[in-house]
Amino acid sequence: MTVPSLNLPAENREFSPYTGLTRDHWCGYADFLLRSAHRHATADHANIHLPGANSAYGPRSDSLEAFARTFLMASFRMAGDPGGTGWLAEWYAQGLDAGTDPRSPDRWPTPGELGQAKVEAASLAVGLALTRDQLWDKLPERVQGQLIAWFETVIGEEYPPINWVWFQIVVETFLASVGGRSSAEDIEAGLAVHDSLYRGHGWFADGPERAYDHYVGWAFHVYPQLWAMMAPGDPRVKARGTLDGDRLADYLDDAVHLVGANGSPLIQGRSLIYRFAAAAPFWVGELSGYSRLSPGTSRRAASGMLDYFARNGAINEHGLLSIGWHGEFNGMKQSYSGAGSPYWASKGLLGLALPAGHRVWTAVEEPLPVERGDTSRLIAAPGWMVNGTRADGIVRVTNHGTDHARQGDRLADSALYARLGYSTHTFPDLSSESLDNAVVLVDDAGCLTHRTGFESHGLTASGDTLEGSSGGRVNWIAIPETIGPDHGGGVAGPVTPGPEVTVTSVTRGPVEVRIVRLRGMADCPPARLRIGGWPLDPASELTSVVVPLDGAGEALDDAGSFVREEPQPMGNGLIVPWVGTSGPAVDGVYVAVVGFGGAGVRAAVEAVRVATDASGASFVEAGK
Repeated sequence: MTVPSLNLPAENREFSPYTGLTRDHWCGYADFLLRSAHRHATADHANIHLPGANSAYGPRSDSLEAFARTFLMASFRMAGDPGGTGWLAEWYAQGLDAGTDPRSPDRWPTPGELGQAKVEAASLAVGLALTRDQLWDKLPERVQGQLIAWFETVIGEEYPPINWVWFQIVVETFLASVGGRSSAEDIEAGLAVHDSLYRGHGWFADGPERAYDHYVGWAFHVYPQLWAMMAPGDPRVKARGTLDGDRLADYLDDAVHLVGANGSPLIQGRSLIYRFAAAAPFWVGELSGYSRLSPGTSRRAASGMLDYFARNGAINEHGLLSIGWHGEFNGMKQSYSGAGSPYWASKGLLGLALPAGHRVWTAVEEPLPVERGDTSRLIAAPGWMVNGTRADGIVRVTNHGTDHARQGDRLADSALYARLGYSTHTFPDLSSESLDNAVVLVDDAGCLTHRTGFESHGLTASGDTLEGSSGGRVNWIAIPETIGPDHGGGVAGPVTPGPEVTVTSVTRGPVEVRIVRLRGMADCPPARLRIGGWPLDPASELTSVVVPLDGAGEALDDAGSFVREEPQPMGNGLIVPWVGTSGPAVDGVYVAVVGFGGAGVRAAVEAVRVATDASGASFVEAGK
């Protein structure tokens, strides 16, 4: 099969000084991705069998997923350019017919038969609502009836109390708009779950745990606004309009501070294989009108993400999106991931639903916060201290509130949630036990403690200096060889209690002073303390350093580097510097200085020292 051509215009640096990308570039990428995926479809277009791994739900689920998620992308193209996308309407009309025809050998499993189909039904419903004039209204009555019957199997179904409730809400809202059956009770119950997960200032937890990640943006904020577009006259939509809109605006105020100058979103949380789906909330802010960001800043953030992934191999030589971050990396596969899963990146192309004359496409790109100057920001719900530095364009998050668990849980650390630090320029070590941004005790067998279940002690700011703390009893967890479905959280296993560990972080710019207090070491197995820094690809030009703070606390008399030589999502290995104790740690306070960034980081770390005032009290002082 011949790979379609990627046809892009020349960059426009006058109109888009930061990325060079215009709406025509976005259209070019969308059409290329769609035509490339279509080459793997069945003759009737109902299923797209992409090469690669299957999910736990099997190939019937995965091929539906690929159809539905590419259809969502196609629907954005059709909505924003109805006159130039007839080819897409024709192609997907065939698949919608065959996929819902009960007599077809290629028919899709219904949402009543397969849980994953509940997810994909939402993409189909949203796409049909956005393209009603171009597609739904032109389908034969027979096909409309088939689709209604297929969608109606969601009615009364149970949905987990997470972002999934929106899949039922939008499907039943679409059903109501086309004369199908729907349940007011289902919709109202889903809205109640949604509101129960709200944690303030625009942030939602994806369930009862401290699960904060990109689902906040691409699910909890995108779907309410799409739902509002689907049913603008619904009394529930009218009653919630300002509430949901203000929450979105609050979230975007924080989210724009989590995008690096390289275009990367914060590398944290599950489902990272969706890549530029992280652009979706910026587009939906413009789509709905609920955004305090300028349109040039919104497009800068979104275009930066598409450009970042396009430049770094996310679209392979066959024009397909793979499981991975830059290129393919199957180590990022979760149990629900199949070859069609990465196409939820389609959400990031939501801006194409806006016509070429919309202000977000006509405004000149404006800089991100980290491109205007150094930034410091506290985000209370996830417990994040955000430091961005203009010199290297890096955004760093110091984490004292997120672990995808509840306080008091005794679970292994989730690599994508429980680390002390995440950034736009480093990929976390994907092993549960790691020195990556860690404070751990290492026993004689080489096993590391886990911090999941900690108590968050809060965050404070004084000028550009941020402070946060968390702590509690850490535990050694014997991780079982076979685990259940991976939905982001840490796994359970036999527990050996460790000491109480409190970590306080004081950050400014690229530097963190990490203060560790140990209690109860005499009551647990002998163990050495390790304080780990930021993980870097060995070929990186950035600097990661961690050193003891002279004159502060107990001795940190050992140091080294933790090395993984196998390929990683962003390179061919990783190195994590660490400091610690050469023998068993004892109760007391240990202080290290952790630095990560571009040129000048090592000097900034060395400028941190212990000072004494006239009263004899000691404090930490850092040169600016």
